[in-house]
Amino acid sequence: MGMDLSTLRTLISRYCVGEENWVDSRTIYIGHKEPPPGTEAFIQQRFPDNRIVSSKYTFWNFIPKNMFEQFRRVANFYFLIIFLVQLIIDTPTSPITSGLPLIFVITVTAIKQGYEDWLRHKADNAVNQCPVQVVEHGKVICKQSHKLRVGDVVLVKEDESFPCDLILLSSSRDDGTCYVTTASLDGESSHKTYYAVQDTKAYTTEKEVDSIHGTIECEQPQPDLYKFVGRINIYMDNEPVARPLGSENLLLRGATLKNTEYIYAAVIYTGMETKMALNYQSKSQKRSAVEKSMNAYLVVYLCILISKALINTLLKYVWQADPNRDEPWYNQRTEAERQRHIVIRAFTDFLAFMVLFNYIIPVSMYVTVEMQKFLGSYFIMWDDEMMDEELGERAMVNTSDLNEELGQVEYVFTDKTGTLTENNMEFIECCVDGHVYVPNVICNGQVMPGAAGMDMIDTSPGPEAKEREELFFRALCLCHTVQVKEEETVDGIKHGIHQGKSSSLYISSSPDEVALVEGMKRLGFTYLRLKDSHMEILNREDEIEKFELLEVLTFDSVRRRMSVIVRSGSGEFYLFCKGADSSIFPRCVAGKVDQVRSRVEHNAVEGLRTLCVAYKPLIPEQYQELCHLLNGAKLALQDRDKRLAEAYDLIEKDLILLGATAVEDRLQEKAADTIESLHKAGMKVWVLTGDKMETASATCYASKLFHRNTQILELTTKRTEEQSLHDVLFDLSRTILRQHGGMTRDSFSGLSGDCTDYGLIIDGATLSAVLRPSQEDSNSGNYKEIFLEICRNCSAVLCCRMAPLQKAQIVKLIKASKENPITLAIGDGANDVSMILEAHVGIGIMGKEGRQATRNSDYAIPKFKHLKKLLLVHGHYYYIRISELVQYFFYKNVCFIFPQFLYQFFCGFSQQPLYDTAYLTLYNISFTSLPILLYSLMEQHINMEILKKDPSLYRDIAKNSLLRWPIFIYWTILGVYDAIVLFFGAYFLFDNTTFTSNGQMFGNWTFGTLVFTVLVFTVTFKLALDTHYWTWINHFVIWGSLIFFVVFSLLWGGIIWPFLNYQRMYYVFMQMLSSGPAWLSIILLITASLLPDVVKKVIWRALWPTTTERIQNADRLYKGHLSEFTPLSSLLTPSKAGGHQRGNQRIAQNPRRTNWCCLCANLLFRNTP
Repeated sequence: MGMDLSTLRTLISRYCVGEENWVDSRTIYIGHKEPPPGTEAFIQQRFPDNRIVSSKYTFWNFIPKNMFEQFRRVANFYFLIIFLVQLIIDTPTSPITSGLPLIFVITVTAIKQGYEDWLRHKADNAVNQCPVQVVEHGKVICKQSHKLRVGDVVLVKEDESFPCDLILLSSSRDDGTCYVTTASLDGESSHKTYYAVQDTKAYTTEKEVDSIHGTIECEQPQPDLYKFVGRINIYMDNEPVARPLGSENLLLRGATLKNTEYIYAAVIYTGMETKMALNYQSKSQKRSAVEKSMNAYLVVYLCILISKALINTLLKYVWQADPNRDEPWYNQRTEAERQRHIVIRAFTDFLAFMVLFNYIIPVSMYVTVEMQKFLGSYFIMWDDEMMDEELGERAMVNTSDLNEELGQVEYVFTDKTGTLTENNMEFIECCVDGHVYVPNVICNGQVMPGAAGMDMIDTSPGPEAKEREELFFRALCLCHTVQVKEEETVDGIKHGIHQGKSSSLYISSSPDEVALVEGMKRLGFTYLRLKDSHMEILNREDEIEKFELLEVLTFDSVRRRMSVIVRSGSGEFYLFCKGADSSIFPRCVAGKVDQVRSRVEHNAVEGLRTLCVAYKPLIPEQYQELCHLLNGAKLALQDRDKRLAEAYDLIEKDLILLGATAVEDRLQEKAADTIESLHKAGMKVWVLTGDKMETASATCYASKLFHRNTQILELTTKRTEEQSLHDVLFDLSRTILRQHGGMTRDSFSGLSGDCTDYGLIIDGATLSAVLRPSQEDSNSGNYKEIFLEICRNCSAVLCCRMAPLQKAQIVKLIKASKENPITLAIGDGANDVSMILEAHVGIGIMGKEGRQATRNSDYAIPKFKHLKKLLLVHGHYYYIRISELVQYFFYKNVCFIFPQFLYQFFCGFSQQPLYDTAYLTLYNISFTSLPILLYSLMEQHINMEILKKDPSLYRDIAKNSLLRWPIFIYWTILGVYDAIVLFFGAYFLFDNTTFTSNGQMFGNWTFGTLVFTVLVFTVTFKLALDTHYWTWINHFVIWGSLIFFVVFSLLWGGIIWPFLNYQRMYYVFMQMLSSGPAWLSIILLITASLLPDVVKKVIWRALWPTTTERIQNADRLYKGHLSEFTPLSSLLTPSKAGGHQRGNQRIAQNPRRTNWCCLCANLLFRNTP
């Protein structure tokens, strides 16, 4: 009956598609061999083949799918509707005016996306047709990669990439390990060690591997590269032996086999179910403050557009209330028009006016913004000053959508280890039962020469402590995951490394562990290697001790400790444990805790990283019980992490404290200068670290996060034990509010000279209490607000003993505060990923803790010091450029369309266009597009050296200052003013329409052409006046665009085009230019349009200059003096450069004295800053 049920389940699994959607785990038959008869029945599922599809389109669906995706954008969909309206009803403008720009944008985007997808198709075909060696029936055959199936056993040789996700069965190495690089997955170029299944590692030939009878049970595919849960059942004599499988057994697609001749592995995930393919999915998209402002402005202009259309529709019917105006003799209606209902007529007229005024919405703005962001991101990647010569790494841009957000950062959340510090650990000392050991000072119990006079060194621990001393050294030699590089290749010849000598090389993902093992080596105990599950140590007597490694309780950021269980050569069992003092001390029942704690606190104050070491002897019965507990947790497919955590908690208790270690992690180069600059720029810097308070606090002082005059406020567990959390929070709040008079301190408004500088220190436990307060406390609901109020008034905050999730919670808390500040998170490790993803801008450091942070970040930089230029220079420039771009686009479109609106009052609201169709079509996509694009890429309103030396300039652009509503309204009013000047200026100059010498009269197309000509020159000159950084490219594009407009107008009006049904523009432009009054009109109207804005800026700079404008005035005035009195060669001398800086400082400090002197400099010295 059991077999019948098994057969039925197998048949169901084979013929029911999609079963894996409801099965929590999958079962894989190694080599497609079903388990022996009589064993537990497994459900065999259907899996996809190994075909990789990274392309989005096929030949058949490209056009409909691409069009659908493009018209999902609001701007494209809006212009599509306008185009369709022009096709359906009788509109005043040709459908070409809306259709051509839309078709241009859609076509260019489609060609770009189609080409990129064609390249993806080529790459997919190359990968899918790659040959792979597969073991079948005891022989190796060759298959194409896309034909691989789940359950196949493959042979992979050295330097080959894995074709799919595999479970390592055996390798050419005796210990069943292999070395792999995962650079294509996470950027890590170091060799990682993976382990074969214990029961199959001896099978190293095709026939032996083919004889494996087993099944693999594992979780369904998920994208986490560093997590895998499964188990393997090996059938020996028809009896299954279960072994746990983890990430150390999983070989990922895209990784490469190194320093291993070959491996055999079983296929478990194929095709689009591999972890590499699942990681193709992009992160959730972040939106910048500028983009939100753009969308808000667009809504305003849509309302303006609708209002204009409604007003004109209403006025048209008011105008036509007079029958003589409604149906003049020269424009009689048809019978069908007379019978049409007035509502339909009004709605049709409304749509026609919408079409006529729709150009107020900038069709090309979104395309220009995308191009600006995409091309602008290369300036970061090409910046040689943001390259690390040692690593050979440059800054990386993972998303260009947030370039301008780099100029709006208000809060910086930074990790400590590997971000502020080098993550290059050096062993300093260790303490065993209160006795201190320092390498090269005490070695083999003897004081080294020159060590006399050093404090806190006990050279005579006594004979009773020698055994515990050696046990401590053995514990550190055994409790780690360090690997020893046993051989290296030089000129193609492998050279062995002598056991235990100084030439050995230790490799680990944790720099702390390498430092500890190297420190023990300097103190006389050398870790040699791990071979056949035995760890070898060379002691002080040059004797090799062997310990069997039974279990490894791996480190995690929640427990903050790791342990190993070993058996000595004499058969004794030991549990060795090392970890943070906060996780070790509470679990110790014996040992000199007070003495060790005192030394740990002393070292922490010195800024050293400390770890505590403890042990527990085990009797065989205890070990068997713990082993059974661990195996049960390891073999679990559901909630394995939770069960392992519970097992670890039961095992790692009742410990005996041995001692503690101290490791130094030096501060990164220029880290202190960077933090100081960020403070001067008005940003608040928070350090979020898992280190203990004393260590982190010392680092904060060294990095100038805290200063000597900083008053430190503590919100820690120690204080909340003495007082209630409620009392502590209100005490801190009263202290700050008493100093600041109840006003919240604004970091961007500058620091008052008599204002106390506060710094806050909070630990993870207290933060949890603040974020998740007790329900029994009636006042707990206010804790978050009080905490935020305290933080707002602190210049810097240190959060210590933080778990990774708490880092993200802090960032989220600040993001959600009522000010909605822009946040930036920067870190280098996997524990920083959560806060990097949570912040508005995420920065990854290319550090030594892997590349998880850089993979999940928006930007990646080699060192923390590069953050200064990234924000203060690149961020500043990007924000200035794109702000001007957005405001300029709306301004020039108001100038363009408002005369069209005014013209309706003079043509009886007949929907007569003012401009020719060609001008309507090309205004945004040709005549005025390139100058603003180049401006948004090249503009440097202040020299970058000044931006780096004076971080306070960052405050001038803070809080989206250039895209606030008053400035937006000013640009809109300026556009309306220019439009009124252009229209009515031309109107009054055209009052006498007889402009030519032969008495020929100008018509409405000449009038519209005159307005359009002045318009193009005015908006281009406006941009030229706003340009501070002139290069030959600027000159070429700005003046070239004007020349192009003139040449185009001459050709458009100088030739009879056969494809046009009418030639209304024939000879219009040449006739206008032949008139002297027209030339005078152009000059006068351009001057009248630009003059108020120029005068306003000059007066504003003189009376109320910003810090940026003061620096610009000083720089131009000084350059004016240099150009008049100083030889060019002298400008190259260092002394002159110093004088230049001092001159700038003096002028900037005394703006009133120099403001009026700089009026002329503002206009005359608009050159390279």
